Amino acid sequence: MFYHIEGRVAELEPALAVIDCSGVGYALSITANTAGGLKLGEKAKLYVSESIGEDHFDLFGFQDKSERRFFELLIAVSGIGPKAAMSILSHNTPEGLALAIISGNEKALTVAPGIGKKIAQRVILELKDKVSKEMNSGAADMTAFTPVNMPTADSAVNDALAGLTVLGYSGAEIAPVLKKLDTQGMTAEQIIKAVLKQMVK
Repeated sequence: MFYHIEGRVAELEPALAVIDCSGVGYALSITANTAGGLKLGEKAKLYVSESIGEDHFDLFGFQDKSERRFFELLIAVSGIGPKAAMSILSHNTPEGLALAIISGNEKALTVAPGIGKKIAQRVILELKDKVSKEMNSGAADMTAFTPVNMPTADSAVNDALAGLTVLGYSGAEIAPVLKKLDTQGMTAEQIIKAVLKQMVK
């Protein structure tokens, strides 16, 4: 099983990257978001998800674990294959997608080519349960770590907490970073991006 592939970007197309690892070229399908972070001839590290069947062995590469996580959540939805999942992720960031699922925002999904209203509704319906379970476990985790100055009634902060929990972060990781941020006037997506930016420093 591949976890990540690291090497030089030997070929780059809008939906495909070939990563050269010691003379072996691995072809990976990529999203538009991931493609935007790659440069031909430069070193790159992509997190990998595999699709293996009797007549195929496909690799999908992602710039970060959050994007890969959502790909795997999406392909678990009935009727959503890798192509549809990649389309959705090419038109939504992981944090934006998390918020769309939490808030039931169908339009954020239907902007992707090939994704109609019925598919968007199915994604939201089938993933909301999984998301809500993670939100509940994350909420419990946050209890001991909630900063004193965090406005618990602020819906943007609450939505951001939910989104970060969906992305796989624990309350112990989120709270110290949130405490340093001035979230006044920020949207949930801006808060999520600010938290993630601090975490990768």
